[in-house]
Amino acid sequence: MSSLEEFLVFKDVASTGNITRTSQRLHMSQPSVSIQIQNLERDYGVQLLDRTNRGVTLTENGKILYRYVEEIIQLMMEAREAVSYASTCHHGGIHIGATFTIGEYLLPYLVREYCRSETDSDIDARIADTEVLAQEVMDRRLNVALIEGPVPNDPNFTVETFWHDELVVVVPVDHPWSERGTISFEELTTERLITREQGSGTRKVMELAFARNSFNYLDLSIRLELGSTQAIKQAVKCGMGIAIISALTVQEECLLNQLVTLRVKDCSFTRPLSILTHTKGHLTEDEQSFVGLLRDGRKLQEIFPTPTAS
Repeated sequence: MSSLEEFLVFKDVASTGNITRTSQRLHMSQPSVSIQIQNLERDYGVQLLDRTNRGVTLTENGKILYRYVEEIIQLMMEAREAVSYASTCHHGGIHIGATFTIGEYLLPYLVREYCRSETDSDIDARIADTEVLAQEVMDRRLNVALIEGPVPNDPNFTVETFWHDELVVVVPVDHPWSERGTISFEELTTERLITREQGSGTRKVMELAFARNSFNYLDLSIRLELGSTQAIKQAVKCGMGIAIISALTVQEECLLNQLVTLRVKDCSFTRPLSILTHTKGHLTEDEQSFVGLLRDGRKLQEIFPTPTAS
């Protein structure tokens, strides 16, 4: 009888088309990966993969098996999750993921509000990029993620908007644009830009917004890519360039007259902030209650800070 490990290896090899890549992803040696595939081929008495110098592809028999393997793995994950859910205590705690802007600037308000009525709940928050959190939800390692970037269109994902955010251009107070409310895209290309790294929700929203308005973001002069919004703000304060970041993240600096925000003419940077869950996932009672808070738009208006832009 084939093992779950063999199925997992087979599925990954079929997905990547490369045994070396699978060995790296699954932290196995290449010979071990090959042995798992050979065991499956021996069990089913057919060749499952065509091997070439460019990689591997599924044979017709391999394609048939792959469909069943996907279902088997999915059922195993659902069974494990269902048993785990049934064995939790009455509440079960909150295990939630959040992208950086949400995690650093909104999640504290949410947690404070939630704990006012649910003081005995354990909350474990993971802060990461949208791509990382989406994969963890897909793999059932995370039940709920609060994300700010576009999510791959996948039937396994349930996406629900709970708030909206806007990206703004941020400049130092002594910048020539500091007295202006808007600038053109052409003007933006003349400045050194500091951005978040590839894979971040902020970066994706910026690139998609420019593309949607027929602006080529490759025309921008990107000087620095940083993995922290706080680091970006400090770099702007130091005169290293300007940035396009969330209006939520610069309210304090604007109030202290350290930074100024502007908008780009004919280009909207609004974005939804969303709740991401697995369509077949199970939330603990605490997680369901926390998501209930996120769905209360009136309550969120009371507890969230109001973004301000110049």
